[in-house]
Parts: sequence; C-alpha cells; structure tokens
Amino acid sequence: MNPAAKLADLTDMLEMMPEESGAWLDRQTGRVVVVEHMVIRAVEGDAAPGGLEDWQEEQVAVARGICDGAPRYLALPTKFDFHEYRHLERFIGTVADGRIAEQLWHAIKGKGAFRHFKDTAGRLGLLDDWFAYRDQAAKRFILDWAEANRVTVDETPGRADS
Repeated sequence: MNPAAKLADLTDMLEMMPEESGAWLDRQTGRVVVVEHMVIRAVEGDAAPGGLEDWQEEQVAVARGICDGAPRYLALPTKFDFHEYRHLERFIGTVADGRIAEQLWHAIKGKGAFRHFKDTAGRLGLLDDWFAYRDQAAKRFILDWAEANRVTVDETPGRADS
C-alpha cells in the first residue's frame, strides 16, 4: 500500500501552484512534487537543460518518470479543474437574505468578478464565511479526486515536510 498524501499539501496546490509549474503526487512517497514546465519540455525533447541548480536536477529525474508515463506519478488537479467561480455561485445560493445575495450576484458579473465579489463580501461581513465555504469545497474536491484515483489521504493538520 502506498503512503498517504497530506490533505493540506494537496489542497495548497489548488491555490498556490505557479503558472510555470505542474504538480504530481509521488505515489511511492505520498509527497507532492512540483516540476517546472520548462523542465518537462526539455525532457520530452530528450534533452536535459544545462546549468541547473541541485533542486532543478531533482526535477529532471522526476520529469523523466512523468514523461515515461510511470504510474508512480499522478497529476494533481489544478485551480482550473476546481472552477472557483462555480463555488462563488454556489456560495451565493446559500445566502438567505435576498438583498445581500443580489449584491453578491451583481458583484460577480463581468470583469474583475473575484475582486468585486471579495470586496462586496467583505463589506457585507461575509468574507470569512466565503473563505470557510471555499476551503470546505476545496477539501471535498480533493477528497473526491483522491477517491477516484485510489489515493489514501491523511487529513491531520500540517504538511508532509513538517
């Protein structure tokens, strides 16, 4: 049986993954590994980028396993898979006061929806409620993903490297 992955490590990747990188679960260690897309492209092209730092050399080894299709590495879902906008809509649907809900619906229409929503929710005293809702939705999303991919998850607080 593979070691459990830390829930906090998995959910952090939904929000904190840099655009220039991807994240995978190393099934043998239960740890999340992050590899720059540049390193993946170099390995796919059958070349290792030159002049790398030690931490980047480790990425090359992981990238080779990923590019070889090794079942050891499982791509993590991204913030785009999570669809935070849908969760904004669902959250608004939970707001009992119709006037407040209408203000939130208005805030998410058009450009800058996330910023306008957060500003409006903050003004209405709902920002903490939104963050709690979003965090719970992210947890459920990751747990569903883990179940679908037969990944055991450790839900105790903290990080794998702590």
